[in-house]
Amino acid sequence: MTGAPLLAVVGATGTGKSELAIGVAESLAARGEPAEIVNADAMQLYRGMDIGTAKVSETQRRGIPHHLLDALDVTDEASVAAYQRDARVTIEAIQRRGAIPILVGGSGLYVSSVVYDFRFPARDRELRARLERELEQQGPGRLYARLKAVDPATAERVDPANGRRVVRALEIHELAELGHGAALPESPRLWHPSVVIGLSTPRELLVTRLDARVEAMWAEGLVAEADGLRSVGLEQGVTASRAIGYAQALAQLRGELSEPEAIAQTQAMTRRYARRQVSWFKRYEHVAWFDTEAADASQRAHAAVDRLDEWRSRSTSARVTAPGTTSSSSPTPTAPLS
Repeated sequence: MTGAPLLAVVGATGTGKSELAIGVAESLAARGEPAEIVNADAMQLYRGMDIGTAKVSETQRRGIPHHLLDALDVTDEASVAAYQRDARVTIEAIQRRGAIPILVGGSGLYVSSVVYDFRFPARDRELRARLERELEQQGPGRLYARLKAVDPATAERVDPANGRRVVRALEIHELAELGHGAALPESPRLWHPSVVIGLSTPRELLVTRLDARVEAMWAEGLVAEADGLRSVGLEQGVTASRAIGYAQALAQLRGELSEPEAIAQTQAMTRRYARRQVSWFKRYEHVAWFDTEAADASQRAHAAVDRLDEWRSRSTSARVTAPGTTSSSSPTPTAPLS
């Protein structure tokens, strides 16, 4: 692997991560440094799920190469372990081509699996089967209460209504109790020298934008898109069918929700998801946080390139220590753009 750093753009949904990543890539290209973008949004991996994931179109990509978009069928089950493997292979290939990889997305676990030296614990088929039976019999609420009792820190990061995630968290906890270890060490190291840019929008403004964004998705044809995807198995997809917006659109098509109910439910779940994203990325210490209201898109792109240049002036090849540790090669925590 070359000494070129990985640039990651993170933050809550609706903060303009894709736009910033493309702007940064264009700024770098203007001075003769090619850059390529790697998707880190779990739902944008799915082919055909465009409107509900705010996936950038070919035109919107403005000629910048994008990777790991439309990589899965809606019947495939997304796996963060498989994503980590594919993303790292892609990033290394970009670097071998002499380009700068830009990882962009808001799926916290997916981003962390690439940015950090993230190791996945073992799986136990019998243990998983038992927990899944309990989920079916008792529902996610009781299993989540158990998780909260035995591992409150993990419980804070898991959606109580997401039975699959609750089961996996309990499986990891029980395996750790048996000596298999945790997925992420307490003081994780970065996988590769990295510069992380975080986008932050005042909560009140973000909520307004997210609600309007959901309404726009319905106006742009999300229900018709979901209806079309039913013919290729969307309703059978373990992961894709549960995506925020698509689950509600499917419920509307089945007559289980009215359109206003589907929109309202999607808005509420999107707001909740954004809160979890903010909490997740706030734990990253070495982040240059940019207030999206303090500068326009072009200024943010140039500021991000400046951060990259500052990092390269300090160290272009040394391995960077992750948050929570100290090292002479670690970048100094950066202040918000103002």
